Amino acid sequence: MKTRPLLYARLTWPEVAEVARRDPVCLIPVATLEDHGHHLAIDADLRIVEEICRRAADEAPEDIVLLPAIPHGYSPHHMDFPGPITIGWDTFTRYLVDVGTSLARHGFRRLLYLNGHGSNQNLVEMAARLVTVEHPEVVSAAAFYLSSPEAAAAIEQARESDRGGMGHACELETSIYLAMDPEAVDMDLAADERSYPEGQHAWLDWSDGSLKIMPWWSSFSRTGVQGEPTLATPEKGKTLLEAAVQECVAYVRELKQKPLGVRRRPEPPGGRAAP
Repeated sequence: MKTRPLLYARLTWPEVAEVARRDPVCLIPVATLEDHGHHLAIDADLRIVEEICRRAADEAPEDIVLLPAIPHGYSPHHMDFPGPITIGWDTFTRYLVDVGTSLARHGFRRLLYLNGHGSNQNLVEMAARLVTVEHPEVVSAAAFYLSSPEAAAAIEQARESDRGGMGHACELETSIYLAMDPEAVDMDLAADERSYPEGQHAWLDWSDGSLKIMPWWSSFSRTGVQGEPTLATPEKGKTLLEAAVQECVAYVRELKQKPLGVRRRPEPPGGRAAP
């Protein structure tokens, strides 16, 4: 193969067929372009999840074939800020399903959509589920980065802000971007905003409250920020980025162990197969 890690787009079609026979996990980064305050570029979600996936593919090259990132997602509530590109929820979901269906058609049986934009998540999960419904022999999964129990522990150890400080263009995302490309972050323009109307059950942080309310972003944020980016450091970003990579590799290795699905007739009382 021409690349290590395996980059799907750099393979020839005979190589694609050969790789599919090895039964790797197709790792598909998914994100969006949208406002991230005055200090971060609009590619923050995309660049972060691409970097996580690239490093994971470097670490587990025998288990992963890395797909090109899907750059545009679902972000209509950010459209008052110049920059976002939003795709209708149904178009976006079907697009993800079509990507997975194409991979299944070529013989791949294990897919992981790794998402980097919060408002994509329900749709990415639905797409992964639909791929498996349409192709029962495929194990298709979705995850948001830094959402596992191990990642939550790493976040709690690294953070200085309390709940609400890691919402968007925040201590977490700014730290990771600083670790990747410090010259691209203008910390002189970083401004803290904690203006989301929180309540007992509704709040925005890296793990949101159980009551889900998402108003227009401009209704509560002047700069696009929700959180405390002024607390960001490259050192925190390095720790969080490494945790995200290890999490992704763990997801991949778990998917490698999953049995491929086989649809069966339900067994009725008495144990005799239904006709």
